[in-house]
Amino acid sequence: MLALRRVGVQLDKTFTAKPGEIVPLTPLVRRVTAPNAGPMTFTGTNTYLIGDDPIAVLDPGPDDLVHFDALLAAIGWSRVAAIVVTHTHRDHSPLARQLKQATGAPIIGAGPHRFARPPAKGDINLDAAIDRQHAPDQVLRHGQRIKLGSYALEAVATPGHTMNHMCFALHGVVQANTPAILFSGDHVMAWATTMIAPPDGHMTSYLESLQLLLERPQRLYLPAHGTIIGDAHSHVRALLDHRTKREQEILGLLQTDARTVSSLVDQLYDDLSPSLRLAAGLSVLAHLERLQALGKADAGLGPVPMWCFSG
Repeated sequence: MLALRRVGVQLDKTFTAKPGEIVPLTPLVRRVTAPNAGPMTFTGTNTYLIGDDPIAVLDPGPDDLVHFDALLAAIGWSRVAAIVVTHTHRDHSPLARQLKQATGAPIIGAGPHRFARPPAKGDINLDAAIDRQHAPDQVLRHGQRIKLGSYALEAVATPGHTMNHMCFALHGVVQANTPAILFSGDHVMAWATTMIAPPDGHMTSYLESLQLLLERPQRLYLPAHGTIIGDAHSHVRALLDHRTKREQEILGLLQTDARTVSSLVDQLYDDLSPSLRLAAGLSVLAHLERLQALGKADAGLGPVPMWCFSG
C-alpha cells in the first residue's frame, strides 16, 4: 500500500485501532480489528459484525487465536448466519474455517483464489499472501443477495486487487441521516492506494471495478483496513485520476533511460520506505502490463515480467 506523489488523493492515516476492541459504527455494524498491523495491513484487518441476531461476520481475518477469541466475545449469544469473505489473502479469509467450526455458519462470498494470468518467468512469488485453502460453501455471483433477518448483503464483484475480490452493499436498513453502506474490502481504502500485484491482480479490471462503484448509490465505505470513507464517490474519482496520471508518468519515463521496473520506481516515488519498494514495483508492473495490452508500451521489450527489478 503506497504513498502518493503529485496527485489529488487525500489519504487518512490518523486512524488508530486497539486490537480486539468492539467498536459500534452504526446500530447494525460493529468493527473488531485484528492484531496484524504492518506495512501492508496498516493497523490490522477490520472484521465487521453485521446485525444483531442473526449476524454476519465479514472478513474474519488471519489465522490468529487472539482475534478468534475477540470475535467470539463480540458474537456472544447471537447466531452467526454467514461468514462472508471479500477475497482470499491471508489477512482476510483463513480464520473463516475456524469460525465455521465454532459456529456452524457457512462460508460465503469470494470463490477460491485464482490468478489474473498464468505465472510467468520473472514473476515475484506471492504464495505467502494467498489463502489457497479457502473452500467456500457458497460462491456468490455479482448482484446476488444474502438475506439475513431484516437486512441483506449484495455481492458486488470488484476484481482487480485479486480476481475474486468482492465488495458487499448493505440493504434493507433505514437509518436517519446515514448514507448507504458498502463494505469495500481492499478495493477502496482511505489510508493508502490498493496494491495491484501481477499475476495476482489486474490493473484494467481494477480500474473498471472502480468505475462500477461510481454507478452505485453507496457513498459510505467501510474498508478492510483503516477508517471509514465518507463521500466515497469523490475518493473513488480521485483514485481513478491518480491511476490515469500514473500511467501518463510511466509513458513519459519510458521515453527516457528509465527502462526497468526499478528505475521507474526511483522516478515515480518520493521517500519510499524500503519495506514498500516491492509493492511499488508490482504496482508499476501492473501498469506496464496494462499499457502493453493496450498497445501503448513498447511490445518489443518482450513480456513485461522479464523487465527486471534491478537497475
